[in-house]
Amino acid sequence: MKKMTTLGLALGFSIALAGSVSAQVKFGVAGPITGPNAAFGAQLKNGAQQAIDDINAAGGLLGQKLTVEFGDDVSDPKQGVSVANKFAGDGVKFVVGHFNSGVTMPASLTYQENGILAVTPSATNPQITERKMWNIFRTCGRDDQQGAVAGAYIVKHFKGKKIAVVHDKTTYGKGVADETVKAMAKGGMKPALYEGINIGEKDFSALVSKIKSSGADLVYWGGLHTEGGLIVRQMRDQGLKTVLMGADGITTDEFASVGGPGVEGTLMTFPPDPRNNPAAKAVVAKFRAAKFEPEAYTLYSYAAVQVMAEAAKAANSLDPKKVAEKMHSGMKFKTVIGDLAYDKKGDITRLDYVMYVWKKDASGKITYVELPSSPSM
Repeated sequence: MKKMTTLGLALGFSIALAGSVSAQVKFGVAGPITGPNAAFGAQLKNGAQQAIDDINAAGGLLGQKLTVEFGDDVSDPKQGVSVANKFAGDGVKFVVGHFNSGVTMPASLTYQENGILAVTPSATNPQITERKMWNIFRTCGRDDQQGAVAGAYIVKHFKGKKIAVVHDKTTYGKGVADETVKAMAKGGMKPALYEGINIGEKDFSALVSKIKSSGADLVYWGGLHTEGGLIVRQMRDQGLKTVLMGADGITTDEFASVGGPGVEGTLMTFPPDPRNNPAAKAVVAKFRAAKFEPEAYTLYSYAAVQVMAEAAKAANSLDPKKVAEKMHSGMKFKTVIGDLAYDKKGDITRLDYVMYVWKKDASGKITYVELPSSPSM
């Protein structure tokens, strides 16, 4: 495995290693620590690390200290399975991760085979929890919920307009795009263009030409911030002012860094910003003091650790299956992203998506700002 770096968060990797191995609870954190999605890997890594540090500072979990190791899956399913196998070999019992749906799916099977409980902060494909597995949960919502919010917005605000749908062919990207198309269909709308691109592509001139020819008033993007930013930049370079709408995969300020000024006006679905939750105030202050902005899935990762820890306390056990039983019981967990409870599948029971727009804030920085209306708007 590659040596891990702090990615700018100096919040203490000095987790206590005193005592015997039997007196430690092993956590793993898995995501794209390196590669084009490293911004999201930093969110998962830093969010979980801070939660573990805070639990240890408060005396640990059931009298034991938490230790953590990190696995870099570089958003690749095969590497994700390798990380999962390494965690199993190292005695990890609880995992925060993975980031991508297409990585979470196969890795969760390895975790199941090895008695490991995993909570993903960010993987939104419905099939992750539809497989009736005991060991997989998430602190985020699902793409059928996210697509419903996006589709309802499109039907209300772009009725009679032409919509192009573009996705990156991944489990996540195509999945969220197709859920949005389903929601559009309920409102009597269908795409004027439906295209898939390949991860890692840099030249989207042919795609932009197709969008231009379609006469699209809006491009719905199912994918992540790197390709999404490049598509916007190249649309603007070709004089195309068509609005882009994305999902949670573009929720990082790096989207604006990649896409440039032309990302202003981009629409997006994401949960209500957890940084504004009163329960997160003290934790957010810690991150900012360490010069790390806890955007997007940082606090969802913190909450994943909180949920597993609280369930372990309620079960009075560090057995992952007993912890999972408490999580499936309907018990309510107080977290930095608000109160969470789970259904029998491992999904949270609240609807967790609203609309955002990318615009300049008071400092002139282009970032995402929640629209002040209801999801149906």
